[in-house]
This record gives sequence, C-alpha cells and structure tokens, in this order.
Amino acid sequence: MAEQARGTASPARYGFTDDRAETQLRAAGWWTNTGPDPASIDVLSALSRSADPDLALRELERIREAAPEGWTALADALCTDPALRGRLIGVLGTSSALADFLVGSPDEWKRLARDKCTETDCYADELLGALRPKAGSDATLTNSAAEQALRAAYRGLLLEIAAADLGHIVERRLDRPPYAEVTRQLTALAEAALIAGLAVARTEHKVDDTHDARLAVIAMGKCGGRELNYVSDVDVIFVGEGDLQLVTRVASTMMRVVGNACFEVDGALRPEGKAGALVRTLEGHTAYYKKWARTWEYQALMKARPVAGDEELGRQYIEMVDSMVWSAAERDNFVADVQQMRRRVEKHVPSELAERELKLGRGGLRDVEFAVQLLQLVHGRVDPELRSPSTMDALDALGAGGYVGRADAAELEVSYEFLRTVEHRLQLRRLRRTHLFPDASESAELRVLARAIGIKPERGRGEGDVLLAEFRRHGQRIRRLHEKLFYRPLLQSVASVPTEALRLTTKQAARRLAALGYAAPDGALQHIRALTSGVSRRASIQHALLPVILDLLADTPDPDGGLLAYRKVSEALAETPWYLRVLRDEGAVVERLAFLLGTSKLVPDLLVRAPEVLQLLGDPARLAGRDPAEVAKSLRATVRRQPGLNAAVTAARSLRRHELLRVASADLLGLMDVRDVCAALSSVWVAVLQGALAAVLRKKNAETGEAPAKITVIGMGRLGGAELGYGSDADVLFVCEANEGIEDGEAIRFASSVAESVSQALGQPSADPPLHVDADLRPEGRGGPLLRTLESYRAYYARWSELWEAQALLRARYIAGDDDLGERFITMIDGIRYPEGGLDATQVREVRRMKARVQAERIPKGTDPNLHTKLGRGGLADVEWTVQLEQLRHAHELPALRTTSTPDALAALTAAGLMDPADAESLSEAWLLATRVRNAAMLVRGKAVDQVPSSGRDLAAVARVLGQGADDDPGEFLDFYRRITRRAHAVVERVFFED
Repeated sequence: MAEQARGTASPARYGFTDDRAETQLRAAGWWTNTGPDPASIDVLSALSRSADPDLALRELERIREAAPEGWTALADALCTDPALRGRLIGVLGTSSALADFLVGSPDEWKRLARDKCTETDCYADELLGALRPKAGSDATLTNSAAEQALRAAYRGLLLEIAAADLGHIVERRLDRPPYAEVTRQLTALAEAALIAGLAVARTEHKVDDTHDARLAVIAMGKCGGRELNYVSDVDVIFVGEGDLQLVTRVASTMMRVVGNACFEVDGALRPEGKAGALVRTLEGHTAYYKKWARTWEYQALMKARPVAGDEELGRQYIEMVDSMVWSAAERDNFVADVQQMRRRVEKHVPSELAERELKLGRGGLRDVEFAVQLLQLVHGRVDPELRSPSTMDALDALGAGGYVGRADAAELEVSYEFLRTVEHRLQLRRLRRTHLFPDASESAELRVLARAIGIKPERGRGEGDVLLAEFRRHGQRIRRLHEKLFYRPLLQSVASVPTEALRLTTKQAARRLAALGYAAPDGALQHIRALTSGVSRRASIQHALLPVILDLLADTPDPDGGLLAYRKVSEALAETPWYLRVLRDEGAVVERLAFLLGTSKLVPDLLVRAPEVLQLLGDPARLAGRDPAEVAKSLRATVRRQPGLNAAVTAARSLRRHELLRVASADLLGLMDVRDVCAALSSVWVAVLQGALAAVLRKKNAETGEAPAKITVIGMGRLGGAELGYGSDADVLFVCEANEGIEDGEAIRFASSVAESVSQALGQPSADPPLHVDADLRPEGRGGPLLRTLESYRAYYARWSELWEAQALLRARYIAGDDDLGERFITMIDGIRYPEGGLDATQVREVRRMKARVQAERIPKGTDPNLHTKLGRGGLADVEWTVQLEQLRHAHELPALRTTSTPDALAALTAAGLMDPADAESLSEAWLLATRVRNAAMLVRGKAVDQVPSSGRDLAAVARVLGQGADDDPGEFLDFYRRITRRAHAVVERVFFED
C-alpha cells in the first residue's frame, strides 16, 4: 500500500494480470522495490506486446527454474539483443507447447540469437546429423533412440520457424516474414523429417543403396503444395520397385518413426485408400488411375510431388499422373462431381460448428481451395501456367490469365492468408491440430489470438472484437466468391470442350469447326486469331471464353455470322472494362449472348450502341420484367432534363435503343410473349413521341413566347392498337386547336411547324432502326394538310369521310400532347367509327371489295400468298379486316367491342356470341403467330420483312425463335405456319363474307 501511495508502477502497466507477476519479475531481476529495473524496461515492454504477457512471463519463470545456472546469460541477452528478445518472447507468449520444449532443453534458446535461423536447405542435414550417435559417424540411430533424437531436432527447427514468424509482433524492428515463406519453411521441415525417417527405416531393415528395393515418397495435399501448417498430417503416396514386401516394411517403419517424432504420416490418399496396398509399383498405380480412379483422386493428385527416396522413380510417377490430372476435366460430369464432393464435405461439419470451422465450414479454407482447384483443372488443360500445386500461386496465375477477376483473386488471396494465419496461431498454442475458431463468448481466447496475429484495438473495440469482426468479414467474402467461381456455369461448358478444341489455332481446330457446322472454318480461325492475339489480359480472357462460345454458336442457326458478330461486338466494346468480366463470370450471359448473336442480325448492331443491356442477360427477371409504363415515365423524365431539342432527341433515341434491345433479347430468348413485346415496343414509341413533342414545344415557346395553339397526337394503326412490331412505322394524326384570341390560320401554322419538327427530328438518319412518323392516314391522305384543327376534322368526317377512314379510326387513340384536346378528338370520332345502326348491306359489300382490292394490289409479285404474314391467306390483314368489319357492324351497341386491340376485340366478339369460340381461337392463333413470325423475321434479318423465309438459315433462325429445337426440320415449322393460317383463312372466308 505504501508503494502504491508513493506512485510506484504496477506490473499491470505492462499488461500483466496474474497476481504472481511481480514476484516472478523480481525473481528474474527485472523488478525492484521502486518498480521496474531501468535496465529491463525493453524486456518488460516486449512482454507487454506479446500475445499473452502472463503466459510469456510464466514460461520464462519455468525456464529459469529449470536451468538457474544459465539464467544470467539468457536474462542479459534478452536485455541487449532485440532480435532474440522479439523471437523468444513472441514464442513464449503464444505457444505453451514450444515453451515446454525450451523448458526441457534450456540451451535451445540460443538458436534464436543467431542473425538468421537455419536455412531450409540445411534442414535435412541437421535432422540427419541429429540421428548420428556421434559427430562424424556414418551410422544412424534406430528405434526409440532415433525417434527421440529426431523429435528434439525437429522441435528445435520448428521453434526457429515460429520465432521468426512471431518476433515482429513483439519487436517491430524485426521483419514480418511473408505467409508463403512461413509455409515454405514448414513444408521444407516436413520434407526433411520424411527424409530422416526414411533413413532410419532403411537402417533398421538393412536396406542400402544397392539393394533391389526402390521406394519413392510422394507428398500430397498441403505438403505437396508447399503450404503446410504448423500442425498437420502429411499425406503421402508410396511408389516401390523390386522387393515390395521389403519396401512396404521400410515405408511402414518410416511412417512410425516420423509419426512418433514429428507428425502423423497419412497414406490414405493411395489407390483404394486404407484398404489398398500401402506400396504399389509404378505400373500398378498407372493401371489403377486409368481404370478405377474417381474424380476426387485426380483433384488430389494436382499437388503430388516427390520429396524423398528414389528420385528417378518419383519423377516417373509425376510424369505418369500429370497427363491424367490435366485431362480429368474431360470426364463425364466432372464439374458436377467436384461440386458435389464439396457439398458432401460441408455437410459433415456439425451445424453448431459450421460458422467457426476454419477449414471445412462455409467461407472456410476449403471453399478457396476447391474453387481454385476446379478452375485449375478446367482451364489448366491448355494453360501450363495454372498447374501450380500452391493455392496462392494458382490464384495469382488465374488472376493474371484472366480466368478470375483481378479484384476477386486479390480478395481471395487476402482472405485465405488471413484464415491460414489464424489457423497457424491456433495450432501454435498447444501444437495440436485444430481448425476451430473460438466462440464469440470466449473473450480471453479471442484477445490472445488477436494479439498473436498482430491485431490492434480500434474505434473503441478491443482486439478480440476486431478479430471476430474480421473473421466474419473474411468468411463472408470467401463464401461469396466461392459461390461465384465454384458454381460458375461457364466451368461446365469449358469442361465439356475437348482439350484439342481448346487449342484454338491448330489444324485440328479448323477440322473441329467444320464438324461443328461452321461453313468457313478458315474464316472462323481468322476471327479467333484476331481476338486472341497478343499477350494482353483481354486476349487471355478471350482465349478462355472462345472455346465455349464456339461450341455455343455451333448450336445456333448461323455460327459463322454469330462469330463475326461476336468479334465486332468484342472489338467495339474492347475498352468497356466490365464487358469480358461479365462474360467470364456469368455463364448464363455467355450462353444467351451466343444464341442472340448466332440468330439475329439486329441485336449485334444495337448491342454495340447499348452495351449495358448485356448485363441484363444474366437476370431474366430484369431483362423481361420491366413495366412499360415505368420505362415510358423514365424516358420522358430523361428527355425533359435535356438542355435543347437535339439533346432531347438524342436521349430519346438512346433510351429507345436500350429498350428495343432489351425487348428484342427477351423476345428471342422466349422470355416475353408476343403481346407483351408489342405493348412494350408501342409504349416506348409513344414515350419517344411524347418526349420529342414536348422538346419541340419548349423550343418553339422559347422562340415565340406563349404558344398560339394546343396540339395533340393521335396514334393510328398498330401504334394505336399497341401492336407495333420492330420495323413498324408510327401512324399518327396531328390535331390542333387555337388558343383563345388566336386565329385558326396562325394556330395551324404554329402547330404544323411543330409537327414537321417532330417528324424531322425523329426521322433523321441514324444507325438505329428508323423512327418514321407516318401521317398518311389523315384526311385526303398525302394530298391533304399535315395537320387540322379539331373542328376541321369534325367537318371533314361529317361531310367527306369514306368508309375506309371510319375503319382506320377504329384503332385511333390519344397518345401525346394536350390531354383535353386528345380526349375531345376521341369522343368526336366515336360516332364515325362506331356508326349508329352499324353498316348496311351496301357498306358491308364495300368493305369486302376494299379488302379484296388491297390484297390483290399490294401483295408483291412472285410472293407465296400462303407465306406473307401481312397480306397472305390467314395473315394479319385477313384477321384484322374480319374483326374490324364486326366492330363497324356491332360496336355502336356493344361497348366491349370499342377497343383498338385485335385480340381484345376477338375476345369481346366471342363473349357477345357474335363469333364461335373455335373460330375466334383460330383467328387469334393465326394473328399472334403471324405477328411473332413478322417480328422474328425482322430480328433475324435486321430489316423489316413480311415474308416468312421459305428455306435456308433465315428459316431455321425464325423457327428457333418460335421455339423449334436445333435438330428439328425447319420444314416442319413451315407446315405448321401454313396449317394455322390455312385454318384461319377458312374462318375468314366464312365469317367475313357471311351475310
């Protein structure tokens, strides 16, 4: 109490919590009645920085008590030698097991006073030297004497490795050895132990170098990969020649000696596992692997490496297994087998330990290793750079080669190294094999572990809390990347490509391309060379992708065109940073893109200018699930924000291009039905018109002040019916009305200039599909004024309109401009398109004559009338004329018929009893089919077309788009189309011409 009152320092200041600390410090000579001995401050500070200061001090006390005669020298060295101080206290504060070794061998601390610990090249010599009964002797100890000597020498070298690994935590001036250097040293020590153990076994069985009993020891697992832990079984396989019984006894003895002295030697990875012979000949191994080996055995053999025994026999074994390992990915269900094996291993982890299991749990070391090994086995067939047995080296190679994203590879390396470091510190504690992270409730254990790793408190959190958060963060990252890489669909596709086909520039590749269906294999090879030439990362990724893409394109209607399109898209997007990354990481994107490019000539041109849609291919819900109303709202808002007319129209075109590509992709992939496609295309066209009209009005108003007139746009034809296809024009009527106090003439001049500006702005030449605004359905057609007032339309329709105009108005709907004016126009025309009393017999005959004349005059000469989607028998016009005739006759009394939609009108006719349900079904089926075929033909050919292709790749492509299998005869699709439309035409002949 008196000392505390005088302000004497307490051992607690240096991190000690044990009540015995001051007594132990006094006994060591580092503490006096007034506090710490000034000459010992560095030692006390070092103890305070150790993982567990109490443990470190307690172990120093044990060493002092075990060898009091040597304590003075050790105590002085700790005060004067920073390197020794950091290494020794680092070990004693972390590992009670290595402290036990130092207590039992008090002079062994001197190992840590050297400038540098023993080089790995000398490990075997040091262990073999320890096995000699006296210096300079060629004899070798045997039995228990050998095991004791080997154990002591092994622990001494292990102490050096651990001291170098931990010293920087206590003394910051010491360098921290890289993780890879520590595992390399641990592996070299294990190899030296195997060599020494084999020497003891050969001595015990009196086998010399001339004896006909050859044995090669093949390291597997982490030893083979030079990435051993501090405490780990060492997996081996034995290959023998000569007297196998004697060789087997030597191998068994070696396992006993090393197992008792150093670590367990595990031979369970041999053929047939523990049930198989411990030693087999090279021929026996070869026969087994060729006939019986399972997928996991090839995966294990990736790390095989000869480490002891007969060097030539070991070399022959590796040569034999290499050829099998790097072709294993060609086995049936290879990728699925590896994935299933990982799931099976994971299931064996008790659920209550799954989140704490460093090795086998979710987000653990095995997640990294399995993902890396699977990528190696699939891609390493043709890329020798990937054939490293080291996980970290393989990750570097995968990242450098473009098989894994640089960021993904870097994150995995950091997280893998973190977990391995945690594993090392856990094992060092008692030199026991463990992979179990402390429970969150074990705060003391977490704190010591964190300090052993070098973690500091931060932001008010203690070391243990920081470690726990880091452990969870790294585990989540590993699991995310594991699932991204390990279950990557592209892996299965790459694995299914024969190895020879992965060598993309050989003559064999040209023959394979021809066999796959490429009409010009030499041209295909030129595209391949252009995409893969050079040593850039982009070329590396293309080299990995192309074999899969070539196979996928081979299943499309036009492989050659698809490959050319892929090259054009790749070259156009070469500077787009995410393009190849998406293709590499998203297998579904590759598959869908290949189908689109090998099927459609429209998609590649759009994709070059709207590449962002490519990212949607991996998410069908986003690709096909956008609400047209939301799309239109977004387009209008974007256009409204633009500073001028040109910018507004450019933005509208860009957004339409994006939407057109999105819808086309979803359509080709069968993710949208035809009515949704038409509705989406119509909605975006309407939004473009709305945006362009608003932009023109803003410009005009800025020039002239207040607008002299209101203007509205009425959709007609397919636009009015929300039934637009990819190549459809926008049929419209422009309507205006003078504002109060304005003459009609001035209003018309203003509104006409607005309408002309809208048409010109949208109709400017572009690489995109045209935006043609067609006003030819206006009164008097092309000979009439582009725009009229509402009253002018009323007067015209009352006096001059013809029956065809009333029929055209059946699909009129307000789409843009002034809402009130648009609604009044629609109300005004209702009496014209839904005439009171319907049609008389004369008018019905006139409609029939018009239809006959239109189909006779407008169908192109030489066209097969059975295959014209618009004017052919059972085509769009047949169905629409039939529906519209019924609307003209009955809509005045049946409000349900007052719809601009052809399918909806058919449904209303059926519900009203005006059409037999079977007839309506036939007409609806034919109309939908013709619409789908017309859209598909546009997508396939890249330009508007009304004719069903009658042969060739275009027909095959259209048939595929409509759901026909790749191996089906396209002629069957033609027969199907003819059958559906023939049935519909029979209904038309009966219903349309029925009195």
